[in-house]
Amino acid sequence: TPKPSSASSDVYKRQRYESIIHEFDPWFNFRTTKMLAKEGFYKFFNWFDSESWYPLGRVIGGTIYPGIMSTAATLYWICQKLLIPIDIRNVCVFLAPLFSGFTSLAAYFLGSEVTGKSHTGLFAAFFISVVPSYMSRSVAGSYDNEAVSIFALVLTFYLFIKSVNTGSIVWSVGCAFSYFYMVASWGCLLYTS
Repeated sequence: TPKPSSASSDVYKRQRYESIIHEFDPWFNFRTTKMLAKEGFYKFFNWFDSESWYPLGRVIGGTIYPGIMSTAATLYWICQKLLIPIDIRNVCVFLAPLFSGFTSLAAYFLGSEVTGKSHTGLFAAFFISVVPSYMSRSVAGSYDNEAVSIFALVLTFYLFIKSVNTGSIVWSVGCAFSYFYMVASWGCLLYTS
């Protein structure tokens, strides 16, 4: 598939040299994810962060979209339960390339479902993997909300089309959960609704 080949050089650099987090918002997301992974959901949503919005601070539970933090912390907890030795930082660094692969799969299923032809799905997966604006948001170390929200957006479109085409309540419930995940992950949804 196109996405593993397009992301492999970036992931290789991070594995070979150093895994780092880029830009400012991803560092805030990383800091809040560390807190969530260490303290759990209750303390996370009730946490008053005095280091953000200085000197006023901010209540984290009411001012963030927790989708990316919840996803990374859940993956970290799963790895810990499976005795996979991984640092929370590395989970955060490699979350975007992992979800870009999931996005390519969701685009394949969306394209195939819309037209009924698998080659259309392959074109959709290829095009989402080479779009520059998405590639800049899916590199290793780009730990921002778009890392998981674009996947949730494409998955929601696919599940919606699938539920309309089949009339199945199972696909409809899956679409509702996917939409909830997208809303929990992305503030830009306010501009697209």
